Amino acid sequence: MGRIIAIDYGNKRVGVAVTDPLKLIATPLDTVHAKDIISFLKQYLAQEPVETIVVGMPRTLENTPTDVTSAVVGFVRKLKKELPAIPVFTIDERFTSRMAFQAMIDGGVKKKDRQNKATVDKVSATIILQSYLAQNNL
Repeated sequence: MGRIIAIDYGNKRVGVAVTDPLKLIATPLDTVHAKDIISFLKQYLAQEPVETIVVGMPRTLENTPTDVTSAVVGFVRKLKKELPAIPVFTIDERFTSRMAFQAMIDGGVKKKDRQNKATVDKVSATIILQSYLAQNNL
C-alpha cells in the first residue's frame, strides 16, 4: 500500500503533505523551492511507496483560472512526464490558504510562526490532501 502525496504548488515555494501508509491521516511533510520539487519527489519516491499525487488547482471564487493556474497546469504536465508510473490528480484548492491560516490559529500556533509562508504552504497541502481523502472516501 502506497502513500498519497499532496502538493500546494506556488511559483516560489511548494508545500508537500503525505498520508500514512494506510491513507488515514494527512500530515505536513515539507516546503520545497519550486525549482527543486521534482528532484525532491523522486528522492522521496526512492524511499517510500507512493500510489497517487494530488495537486491543488487554484481557482477564483467565480471558478475561473487565477494568475498561478497556468503555472500549476505546466507543473502537472511536467510531473506526469517525469513520474509516468504514478497517477496525478488535481483538486480545487480554493480557500486552502485561508483554512490553513485559521487552522494554525485554532491550533495555537504563535503569530510569528503563522507569518512563515512555508508553514502555511505545508498546512495548505495537508488541507488539499484531507479534501482529496474525504472526496474519495479513503
